[in-house]
Amino acid sequence: LPISQFLNTADKEYTGIIRLGSATDTGDPTGVVIHTAAVPEVSGQQLEETVACFLGERLQTPPMYSALKRGGTPLYKLARQGIEVEREPRRVRIERLALRVSAPGAIDFSVACSKGTYVRVLAQEIASALGSVGHLEALRRTRFGPFSIDEATTLESFADGGGTVL
Repeated sequence: LPISQFLNTADKEYTGIIRLGSATDTGDPTGVVIHTAAVPEVSGQQLEETVACFLGERLQTPPMYSALKRGGTPLYKLARQGIEVEREPRRVRIERLALRVSAPGAIDFSVACSKGTYVRVLAQEIASALGSVGHLEALRRTRFGPFSIDEATTLESFADGGGTVL
């Protein structure tokens, strides 16, 4: 049996950077800028209040640039044609969220979340809560179910006999 069937329900953890001041159609740097806004000065208290607003269960609307299908067609293909369709909000859970201003207009974050959470959408929502617009500038998955990046090995190390296949 493929292991992927057991991991489809797994929680995930990520680290990344939210870029304030510009929103893109894809929610990441590969997209076209569709909105700009002033970049506010963000205080530690604002970050704490924002974190509190996002913890727990909530509804999140999937983005058009996603692999979800409508009538057998992935939404990202419709989006590339300029077609936007209604998307049903989904219940997601944010277990842990940490935000930190790392540079003007840049918010470093780490998040532990349920399957189905779109981190690009979360980045846009956080930017909005901070009084601006934004997009996901960088993203790294650090945990997927029981598998953590801390326990990963490089391909080179694995090829040299440093890894184990179960």
